[in-house]
Amino acid sequence: MITKFEVKNFKNFDDWFCFDLSNTKNYSFRPECISDGVVSKALIYGPNGSGKSNLGFAMLDLTRHLSGDRIASDNYEHYFPIGSNHELAEFRYSFVFDGDDVVYEYGKSDKNTLVYESLTIQDEQVLQVDRRESTTATINLKGAETLKTDMGESSISLVTYIKNNSLLDDNRQNDLFEQFIKQASGMLFFRSLKDYRSLGAKLRHRTVSEFLSSEQKVGHLEKFLNDAGIACSLELVETDSEPVLMFVKNGKKAPFAEIASTGTHSLVVLYFWWQQLVVNPDISFVYIDEFDAFYHHELSRLVIRQLCQLNAQVILTTHNTSIMSNDILRPDCYFLLNKQQIGSLADKTEKELRSAHNIEKMYRAGAFGG
Repeated sequence: MITKFEVKNFKNFDDWFCFDLSNTKNYSFRPECISDGVVSKALIYGPNGSGKSNLGFAMLDLTRHLSGDRIASDNYEHYFPIGSNHELAEFRYSFVFDGDDVVYEYGKSDKNTLVYESLTIQDEQVLQVDRRESTTATINLKGAETLKTDMGESSISLVTYIKNNSLLDDNRQNDLFEQFIKQASGMLFFRSLKDYRSLGAKLRHRTVSEFLSSEQKVGHLEKFLNDAGIACSLELVETDSEPVLMFVKNGKKAPFAEIASTGTHSLVVLYFWWQQLVVNPDISFVYIDEFDAFYHHELSRLVIRQLCQLNAQVILTTHNTSIMSNDILRPDCYFLLNKQQIGSLADKTEKELRSAHNIEKMYRAGAFGG
């Protein structure tokens, strides 16, 4: 699980920006939002242009380069802040696995080129290379002793290099190395409003129709929509290319994509992603940007409760203050973001917050600052 993420010189983050998920409080309510003292379910608020989307892109940079994903993406074309004088974008990830710490940090000269990286496990640096000084890497993992250490012109990650070319010994340090790789490979970013594109982990299905057909989930989606207040009857019709989802009424059918409202369509896209997370147990982290745009606040509450049942660490962004409530999450799980910093409601007041407090009313009254 990610305990802390830090980034510098990436998109709108000029100086070191720290997202600390380990600074939790001793609240007795909503314990399901915390796992081993770390925030596992979080909601981020911030004005337009504050960096909510960019924070997600930054956190998913790790998964991109460890997977070797060099596909051109509009989200990473403008890698550095406009007017930046720095040569590198820098990233630092802190994880905890069953009480043991793992820290991975690296710098890039562009979206695909690693310049330096370091992996520390249980306070011991096990991998390190800094190509500004030397192409020779330090590798201290049992079972990887025979690997060459001169990385030459390659900017491949040391982590990926070792994963693909060695059979590591069976010990706790190497087990943590494997857990780190699994965590990084299972990170996912998507925007529920837009479409079915995502960043990060590879999923089993490309579209909602493909998913509904292979998993036989049409009835489940229909119930989901009806429970959300959208009365409908659905049917999946096979075609020469791929199945087409249909609305059915009085024996007549119409393509869902043609007549569904924007809110209904975004809800079905969100259902698709939610079910992808359910059927993919290897998903470890998910960042959902603008998860509830066009949703009624009661529907947003329903969605959060569904997502809180996942084993993955879940980060959501929103503008909807009506769901800022201790009935849903807790003060150390609601974060306020601006271009310089991010902090939880609990960190932004000296007042002792209790479950009975109306934190939305407090927020609107300025109790948590800017």
